[in-house]
Amino acid sequence: MNGNGRTIHGAWVLALAAGAALGTGFTSRGVEKLNIQEFKTRPFPPPLKFPLDLNVSELRVTIKEWDVPTKGAHPHDPAVGMDGALWFTEQMQNKIGRVDPFTGAFKEYPLKVENSGPHGLVVDREGNIWFTGNFAGYIGKLDPKTGTVTEYKMPDAKVEDPHSLVFDTDGILWFTVQVGNFVGRLDPKNGKVELQKVPTANAHPYGIQVDSRGVPFFCEFFANKLASIDPKTMAIREYALPEGVRPRRMAIDATDHVYFTDYERGHLGRLDPKNGEVKMWPSPGGPGSNPYGIAITPDGMVWYSESGVKPNTLIRFDPKTETMARTTIPSGGGTVRNMAATADGRVYIACSGVNKVGVVEPAR
Repeated sequence: MNGNGRTIHGAWVLALAAGAALGTGFTSRGVEKLNIQEFKTRPFPPPLKFPLDLNVSELRVTIKEWDVPTKGAHPHDPAVGMDGALWFTEQMQNKIGRVDPFTGAFKEYPLKVENSGPHGLVVDREGNIWFTGNFAGYIGKLDPKTGTVTEYKMPDAKVEDPHSLVFDTDGILWFTVQVGNFVGRLDPKNGKVELQKVPTANAHPYGIQVDSRGVPFFCEFFANKLASIDPKTMAIREYALPEGVRPRRMAIDATDHVYFTDYERGHLGRLDPKNGEVKMWPSPGGPGSNPYGIAITPDGMVWYSESGVKPNTLIRFDPKTETMARTTIPSGGGTVRNMAATADGRVYIACSGVNKVGVVEPAR
């Protein structure tokens, strides 16, 4: 059975046959390739049955993890500081944390607004730490030099849960509002917040990133869609994905291909916004692997975690060879909800369920 309760016995053969009929490019390796225009007019085949002989190699990395000093912090999102520090949100203990990855020294910053639920995290060009107050309807800016936090309240009561955030090339902060179903932007120069409702109802906008042209893209987690928003007009364009796909997090490579984790069906996906083409690869852990956090290192490698596999795994995907390598997270991971790649090719992770943060160092 798959996550929707439908039987998938024999679906692999059916998918191959349907793929041949529809011209969607299904192969015996389990790779889907489809065109959005075709998908709009033709039914998508049943969910895939994952082949058991996926060629997955051992991922050679060193993973160093630290316990967050405050118990029950539930570290959610990591970010890379200007000095290389690992910053993270402590969602359930109302703090922002920092660890020096070379010394292991921690510093925690309590937030003024009670029960803020700090969630998303990003660093600006001046080194300020921006976060979403997911439980309290605001976006915050922490000055690491002074510990001062500035709050920017949402102008609409419906925008109660700002979620993930990212800066564009002009220094404008873009963010998703999951339950409220908005995408917004905040101008740090004057604090002005502008909002745009997502066209698809109950889309639950989630992960958000910006391409090389400064265009924000975001996941519609409760819809099988990705979307972009025009940075000038705030007009939203949606891109349909295969039926049943639930995109949760995304990362954009140097060629502006959008990679995303399909949390529901257990895939890594890629959208080419130029032509709407979508390609999907089954994750090594299978349909219940729940791929979640994702990042792309400067060498173009795509990293993501399987949160439905115990212990959680870390996957590295090579886009050139379309091959995957895998390792387990020593602590078990406890769900890696997001990742951040450093300029020198390391990956920062936050492991919510085990109250740890970590650094992944690839073998050189």
